[in-house]
Amino acid sequence: MFEKIKLDYDFDSLEPFIDTHTLVLHYNKHYENYLNNLNKLLIKNNITYNNDISALLNELQKIKTNDIDDILFNLGGVLNHELYFKSISKKRTISDVLQHENENEFGSYENFVKLFSESANKLKGSGYTFLVINNKKLEIINMPNQVTPYLYGLIPLLCIDLWEHAYYINYENRKKDYIENFFNIIDFSSANDIFYKNKIV
Repeated sequence: MFEKIKLDYDFDSLEPFIDTHTLVLHYNKHYENYLNNLNKLLIKNNITYNNDISALLNELQKIKTNDIDDILFNLGGVLNHELYFKSISKKRTISDVLQHENENEFGSYENFVKLFSESANKLKGSGYTFLVINNKKLEIINMPNQVTPYLYGLIPLLCIDLWEHAYYINYENRKKDYIENFFNIIDFSSANDIFYKNKIV
């Protein structure tokens, strides 16, 4: 079954870009609720998770259950939240390889920030903006609600959570400001690890 990941930072360490109250609620309420719901559904349907997300998705495609939509929704909620929490910190690490790829795919890191921000601002309703590997190339995509890029054979490297619960207490309706400040705390440490594991460079 899925277990709650531990954050690599304190709840107050992302101030003022993400306020402590928002991060506590996001981690201890929203994320944990998806995780608990998912585990209950997996147990109910006798589905075992062994840390291989592709194997789990393949298994889900084979089973017939009235719970499949709820399973996929909560699975996406867990995976997307975990990626988001790993995409932010005060370390702001960016790898040389990812920087090199950014320059190839997007022209420059600054242009990557511009394109990622534009994509995030275009998302309607709730969802996420992702940086993914698509056929060994980097791509910026939007996904609605709790859809995970894994369902489309894409490998997500990092993301920004654009559900209102991720920012509304601090930013109210100023989503553009939240997106802009995301780049003050973006951290490529986890993205770098995923990148090396899944792309031939």
